[in-house]
Amino acid sequence: MDLEAQIQLLIDDAPHDGITPQLVAAIAPALKAIAHQLRYPQYYILQSLESEWVLTTLSNRANPQLEKRVVYAFPTLKDATVTSSAGLDSQVIATAIPVTHILFQLLALEPVDSIVFFETPGMTNNTVEVRRTDLQNQIQQKLQPSNTRKRVPPDIA
Repeated sequence: MDLEAQIQLLIDDAPHDGITPQLVAAIAPALKAIAHQLRYPQYYILQSLESEWVLTTLSNRANPQLEKRVVYAFPTLKDATVTSSAGLDSQVIATAIPVTHILFQLLALEPVDSIVFFETPGMTNNTVEVRRTDLQNQIQQKLQPSNTRKRVPPDIA
């Protein structure tokens, strides 16, 4: 599924509350910009049987008190099952999810700091990390009114 179709699916699946579909459409350029930097249109995410994403806590080697929580996104089903414990744990499954949907979910996943996308099948050293704060900042920039618009002077009356 190409990125345009993925975005349209996000819009179509959004609650029809008069606001959410327009918000999804407004942030779509930011989602697509990041998705274009990634290699695959979908990735495999490890999930519990209740569809909760599997989090991994990483510690900084130099400073073990510094931790971040990440979700791994694998390019193939084989990578998801071989690289992780999914093949051993019957309570964990790998699910294919469109890349724009992963990015969209990242916005709402408060405990998650980043999604780590593995970009080369069979290899774990070629990754792209997308930080939730970076994604939120890009989206905030897209949602802010354009600075190029002329402001109405306060003394117009």
